[in-house]
Amino acid sequence: MSALDAMYQQLILEHAKTRSGSDLTAEEAAAMPNRAGVGQCHQLNPVCGDEITLRLELDMAGKEAAGGGPGTAASTVKGVHWHGDGCAISMASASILSEMSEGASPQELEGMIGHFRELMRSRGRLEPDEEILGDAAALAGVAKYPARVKCAMLAWVAAEDALRQAVGSAL
Repeated sequence: MSALDAMYQQLILEHAKTRSGSDLTAEEAAAMPNRAGVGQCHQLNPVCGDEITLRLELDMAGKEAAGGGPGTAASTVKGVHWHGDGCAISMASASILSEMSEGASPQELEGMIGHFRELMRSRGRLEPDEEILGDAAALAGVAKYPARVKCAMLAWVAAEDALRQAVGSAL
């Protein structure tokens, strides 16, 4: 194992243990939010049982002052909170996503999700762009194992849907 692979493995294990953003309680996850700028999505991987409910909240403060509307660069991701159970890969992926999403514009987050999806579909043929993916680049090795790609993608698919809801509810 290369030094870089070992570092990536350590990063994944740390995120799986610390679970940044996993402060959504089961009760909160069961209740759909009904507020502008908030979206929530539940995803289940039926193959392995990994499960996540992810809530994404946009910070709409200042969007009017900046002349922006919902989902514009003037709004940013205020937070990504989740509740879930699963393997180290799915929990680490959710933790990494939660950390890197905060402060991003909806367009930036969409770009990160798109790059991550492309990386996961590459079957290990693409090198991760660390400028865009940050710590999520540590999950690049997962792409070589098609059965584990769904584990890594679970939170990202949930975030994509929650973002769409949050932007739509802010209109």
